[in-house]
Amino acid sequence: MRFIYALLLLCLISTACHPRKTEKGPTEKSSRHFPVVDPNNYNVAFLIMNGTYNTEFTAPYDIFQHTKFRKGIKAMNTFTIANTLEPITTFEGVRILPDYDYTKDKLPKIDILVVPSAEHHLDTDLKDSVMLKFVHKVDKEALFMTSHCDGAFVLAKAGLLDSVISTTFPSDIELYQKTFPHLNVKDSVLFVHDDKYITSAGGAKSFEASLYLCEILYGKEIAESIAKGLVIDWDLTKIPKLIPQ
Repeated sequence: MRFIYALLLLCLISTACHPRKTEKGPTEKSSRHFPVVDPNNYNVAFLIMNGTYNTEFTAPYDIFQHTKFRKGIKAMNTFTIANTLEPITTFEGVRILPDYDYTKDKLPKIDILVVPSAEHHLDTDLKDSVMLKFVHKVDKEALFMTSHCDGAFVLAKAGLLDSVISTTFPSDIELYQKTFPHLNVKDSVLFVHDDKYITSAGGAKSFEASLYLCEILYGKEIAESIAKGLVIDWDLTKIPKLIPQ
C-alpha cells in the first residue's frame, strides 16, 4: 500500500513539474476579420491615423455607408486603412481598429479615397513619405479623391492638387496658401469640386461634401433620402461651393 501511495505521489509531482500543453480555445485564437467587399459596389477607403478627428471621419462614413440601404444603385463598400493593424486613437480619444494595413496588405481596388483631417496634417504627417507615396499611387486609378478640413494638406503635399482649385479648414486657409503658394485656393466655400478632387472645409460640413458626391453618383432623390435618414437639411442650391465648369 505504501508503494502505491508513493507511486501516486510521484505521478502528481511529475505532472506539476511538466504540465500538459493545451490547445488554445476558439476564443483565444487571434484572427483577422476583413470587411465584406461586394464586387458590384464602389470601394471607399478611409485613410486614418493617430490624431484623426472624429467628425471628418464619421461624417463621410455615415453618408457613404448608408448607400447600402438604398435599392437599385451601385452602393459603397466602406473600410478603413492605416499604416498599422493596431488600434489608432482619434484626437478625441476614440480607438478604431483599421481594416487594412496599406503598408503590408493587398487592398481592394480603391474607387474613392477619403482623407479626414488629423492632428498632425500640418506638420509631421507631411513628412511621412510612405503615406504620401501611397496616396499618390491610389490617385492613379481612383474615380474620386476627397479630403475634409486639413486633409487637403495631404493631397496637396502628394502633388495632386497642383492643377485644380481646392479649399481647406477656414482658419487654415492662410497657412495652406503659405505652405503651397503655387496652388489655386478658394476661400469662403464649404467645398470645391474640381476634376476628380473634392476638398471640403470639414467639421460638420463634411456631411455636405459627402452628400454632394452621392448626388453626383446617384442623383438628387437618393441624396435627399440619405440626408433625411440622418436628419440633415439637404439643398445643394443653398450651399456655398465651387464647381468649375
